[in-house]
Amino acid sequence: MGGLARAVGVVGLTLCLAGVSQGQSTADPVPSAQLVSPERDSYLTGAVSLKATADAAAPIERVAFFVDGRQVCVLDARPFECEWDAGREVSAHQVRVIFSLPDGARSVRTVRTKGLGFADTVDVDAVQVTVTVTDDDGNLVAGLPRAAFSVLEDEKLQTISYFASEDVPLELLIAVDISGSMTQAMPRLKKAVKDFLSAVPSKDAVTLLGFNDSVFALTRKSMDPAERIRAVDRLAPWGATALYDAVVRGIDMLGRQTGRKALVIFTDGEDQGSHVAIEDVERRLQESDVTLYMIGQGRGVSQENLRKTMERLTVPTGGRVFTSDSIDALHVSFEELLEELSNQYLVGYVPTNTTRDDRWREIKVWVQGHRNVRARQGYRAVPQR
Repeated sequence: MGGLARAVGVVGLTLCLAGVSQGQSTADPVPSAQLVSPERDSYLTGAVSLKATADAAAPIERVAFFVDGRQVCVLDARPFECEWDAGREVSAHQVRVIFSLPDGARSVRTVRTKGLGFADTVDVDAVQVTVTVTDDDGNLVAGLPRAAFSVLEDEKLQTISYFASEDVPLELLIAVDISGSMTQAMPRLKKAVKDFLSAVPSKDAVTLLGFNDSVFALTRKSMDPAERIRAVDRLAPWGATALYDAVVRGIDMLGRQTGRKALVIFTDGEDQGSHVAIEDVERRLQESDVTLYMIGQGRGVSQENLRKTMERLTVPTGGRVFTSDSIDALHVSFEELLEELSNQYLVGYVPTNTTRDDRWREIKVWVQGHRNVRARQGYRAVPQR
């Protein structure tokens, strides 16, 4: 990043500038200034990337970013981009960008984001559980009250300390297998990934990873659909398959902030060269609150042993596996998955057993009047690092 970047925090959200200059009676000196992210009334948490754009011909001397009246960074060269840490609380913020020209004229753009109406600070000892409820016909059940939920840890009833059922922040990380084993399936895979990304609501930040024998980021918390599609178009199959490494990298990138965290992996389910074993991946999933989904492609559709591997990793997290060679059938799966991600509950509790003994704790979630409940099956009480 060039320019004077004086960033105050860490990063993760994109912002561009739009609207009319505020507090000026004259014509807007930078009419091309736009703000693409954060969107108005969106929810911010964790790492956020602030980004401003304007027409290349605009004689911009300086761009300053402010959050809640506090200057975050000042830039004197393109790209106008810097980083900020929104923290663990999902709070309302005012984000402002000021474009300054050599003659002293200025353009200002402002957006306001929203906070949540539940206890949005995660206690270091709190356990987050994402819950999916369906009826007997498999339809998602929304709008249930907090009182309908009960959580047991090792058969002992826990006190729910926070609960959310609407507008729960979702951080989505998508990893795409581009190893040599996917060569024949790659055209179909790229179309499937692009179709899925096109269906993701623009308010949800998406990080896109590619992996073969290495794992690399293609986009980071992007809210720009076009950027996501361009990244997929550049993919080409080569190398071995470090599937387990990709899962671990995804867990690390999603972190521990408040809200739902989903990892969606397009793969054939085969691992050919990870640095970690499947048992290590299971342990890392047990230590996190990430919900893992896998969309089986290539041999993952036809080989039962590969499907079982995918189920072994996804089911304990509350996720599941989708497989199909048909693009039309995949579209149905995408619709199911996106609807599920939009109609989940977030439940949190501080466990009565506070001992960090590195042991497995079983979680059961009961919902009054409903027997089809999917949630993480437990967690590992690792010592604090």
